[in-house]
Amino acid sequence: MRAVPTELPEVLVVEPTVHRDARGFFLESYNERRYREAGIADRFVQDNHSRSGRGTLRGLHAQVRNPQGKLVRVIEGEIWDVAVDIRPGSPTYRRWVGVVLSAENHRQIWVPPGFAHGFCVLSEIAQVEYKVTAFWERDDEIAIAWDDPALAIAWPMPEPPLLSDKDRMAPRLAEVEPQLLGTPA
Repeated sequence: MRAVPTELPEVLVVEPTVHRDARGFFLESYNERRYREAGIADRFVQDNHSRSGRGTLRGLHAQVRNPQGKLVRVIEGEIWDVAVDIRPGSPTYRRWVGVVLSAENHRQIWVPPGFAHGFCVLSEIAQVEYKVTAFWERDDEIAIAWDDPALAIAWPMPEPPLLSDKDRMAPRLAEVEPQLLGTPA
């Protein structure tokens, strides 16, 4: 496998070694030793799996007090996956990176703790699996507006996305910054 840094150095694109033959393919979707050597040393505590249709946008989500690192991959279809640095004081604060993940390219993205995460579905259906480094805590989760003009994420969607109520009502990053700084809103 190969871990390729993105424009946000802590966010890595993982390109696993894929062994193909007449039967299909084989790859290691996770190997603790190899990932540790590549700079992903976090311990994973939970695996998540979602299935979504074309035009669905999930995110941007993060946890504040117990931030989650996420190792994301697609097992069916194609998505455009986004990581946004929401660490106040970081030199890359408010910057984002987006990558295409698909069942065909087998790429993964490592979204470290302290980054918001989201994705939109480019294919008819997409199944996404991801490992996380902290358990989900409803009271700790924040959502950030996917279309926040301060972030100016260039989502590759021709029409308005299909959103959950939580994502439709999500505030802009500036409105959740007091939480990120540990001060009352």
